[in-house]
Amino acid sequence: MEDDNRHLLCSDQTGESYSRRGSTDSLDVKVKRPFHVEPRNIVGDDPQERVSAEAAILNSRVHYYSRLTGSSDRLLSPPNHVIPRPEEIYIYSPLGTAFKVKGYDQGSKNPSVITIFAIWNTMMGTSILSIPWGIKQAGFTLGILILIFTGFLMLYCCYIVLKSPRAVPYVDTSDWEFPDVCRYYFGKFGQWSSLVFSMVSLIGAMVVYWVLMSNFLYNTGQFIYNHAHNVSMSDSEYGSNGSDRVICPYPKTDPQENNTFCTPQLSPGGNDSSDGAFEHYWSKTNTIPLYLIVLLLPLLCFRSASFFARFTFLGTISVVYLIVLVTVKAARLGFHLEFHWFDTSEFFVPEFRLLFPQLTGVLTLAFFIHNCIITLMKSNKHQENNVRDLSVAYFLVGFTYLYVGVLIFAAFPSPPLSKDCIEANFLDNFPTSDVMVFVARTCLLFQMITVYPLLGYLVRVQMMGQIFGNHYPSFLHVLVLNIFIVASGVLIARFYPNIGSIIRFSGATCGLVLVFVFPALIHMISLKRQGALRWPSAVFHSTLILLGIANFLAQFFN
Repeated sequence: MEDDNRHLLCSDQTGESYSRRGSTDSLDVKVKRPFHVEPRNIVGDDPQERVSAEAAILNSRVHYYSRLTGSSDRLLSPPNHVIPRPEEIYIYSPLGTAFKVKGYDQGSKNPSVITIFAIWNTMMGTSILSIPWGIKQAGFTLGILILIFTGFLMLYCCYIVLKSPRAVPYVDTSDWEFPDVCRYYFGKFGQWSSLVFSMVSLIGAMVVYWVLMSNFLYNTGQFIYNHAHNVSMSDSEYGSNGSDRVICPYPKTDPQENNTFCTPQLSPGGNDSSDGAFEHYWSKTNTIPLYLIVLLLPLLCFRSASFFARFTFLGTISVVYLIVLVTVKAARLGFHLEFHWFDTSEFFVPEFRLLFPQLTGVLTLAFFIHNCIITLMKSNKHQENNVRDLSVAYFLVGFTYLYVGVLIFAAFPSPPLSKDCIEANFLDNFPTSDVMVFVARTCLLFQMITVYPLLGYLVRVQMMGQIFGNHYPSFLHVLVLNIFIVASGVLIARFYPNIGSIIRFSGATCGLVLVFVFPALIHMISLKRQGALRWPSAVFHSTLILLGIANFLAQFFN
């Protein structure tokens, strides 16, 4: 076997000259078999373009194994001693040239710390803005307990998804994703079901993004207009006093009141007609959602999303700034808590409320990463630590949600305001004139503008790839899909801009199949085929399915 370890090219001069012609980063040498061009097909006398006899022998061996069975059968795949070492792999073009495979080494993998924070950054989405509202809906004590319990439940289901490809016997699943596992166990129904419910989570997130971008753009423009025209906001009768004001946009004491911001008071140099014109053309629900079409619809039609992927770091910056903002506000406002276990008071909510399913729906989406966890973990340098790293990542995500939710709820000034005033987007509880909140809204706005095309790209790739077998079948196909996505966002932002309800419904819907039903069924079927399924495991995983169904149905009764 020593001959197999020799260079596949006769000359050692191939290194630099051909490495400049292309790269094959992150190629898996056990999946991408070497391609060989017969020496007689190579034209020219350049020794760099000659293929050695060792390469021809190796190619024959690999072709021999590949003819024994399908490439997906692990038992008869070429053994490791037949496949050359990574540094000995070359890719041959039909012209006879060759370049060395790069990137398949431990240097191309991420250490555990990077993997953990990649999962944390991926899960930290718009749901963090609704966690305080969810805790208010469930009650402070029950909300904390549900957040912890749901975090552990989602972690376990994610663990099942992560290990599901390895439980498939006699098949090479190294490049499989969770839809492939669903197709293996449930056929076409499983593949298409996982696709549909994955689309629900992605399109639901894009709708929430449109509502929030409309909100942030409106408040940002309002802040700039007020400062440019020297407009001061009067103290709302439903707002707290002091430098760190907190407002109640929709106080229950006046159900007809539907103002999202305080009534502006003009400075001596103000002009009522100009103010009226600004409010007419700068409306959170009537005009801003339409303005966003001009910016975002062309971005969705880009063939590639690589440009927007460069700005994903904005998500980390925004979340970190949001945590700093919450910490500063809580330190300045102090804690305002009273414990009323079951009865409602004027300023406080009970510790246990029947509206708790609204929190479970939000948390299902907040902890949802199941459709891409296999891909994220493939880049982990130490695969044996996958379970540990996944657990640490979930702990950090849960701690972040708990930190933001508890501090905002506890620091909300009650009295004079009721805890029921906490909005589904807690930034709406701060006035437009708040500088720190203005910075947070601006950062989140730019982050969402760059992430929105990425989400649209994922929807297009999955949907077009499954239906047409091409990620970009034509500009017309892509345009029709994007118009549908944008129209969904515009309509919701115009007529139902309640991100809490959107998040909980989309979370409970996609979580029903991708978090609870499919992972639990796959796990039980796998154990049954191995003869290892016992009744405690069957009862526990059947209970998971029932919890997913109950979580979904409960959203319609709250």
